[in-house]
Amino acid sequence: MTSSIFDTHLEHFDRDVIEASHTVPVLVDFWADWCPPCRALTPVLERVIAQHAGRLHMAKVEVDEGANMKLAGRYGLRGFPTVLLFVKGEIVGRFSSARPEHWVREFIAEHTDIE
Repeated sequence: MTSSIFDTHLEHFDRDVIEASHTVPVLVDFWADWCPPCRALTPVLERVIAQHAGRLHMAKVEVDEGANMKLAGRYGLRGFPTVLLFVKGEIVGRFSSARPEHWVREFIAEHTDIE
């Protein structure tokens, strides 16, 4: 993984997210191309990840791609976008829908030791 933002899918999710979250917190953005709130949230998440300079990673899961909808089912997702935050292999927080940048930064600070 060379970038703090990367695509993942069902086959590599455990390695890319669960295992990686033991080293650095990982936000997982479940999104779909047909979803306007997903497209609104993406640049917000990208800015927040960039501001954290490698102390936080983001995995993007396109739910309409391949078997990725199984991941959405595994985590009981009912709508998109939904963002899950993994720390040490566990979900420590989640939110749905587009949110402003300050809200996302506060969400991360609340659930991690990252300010």
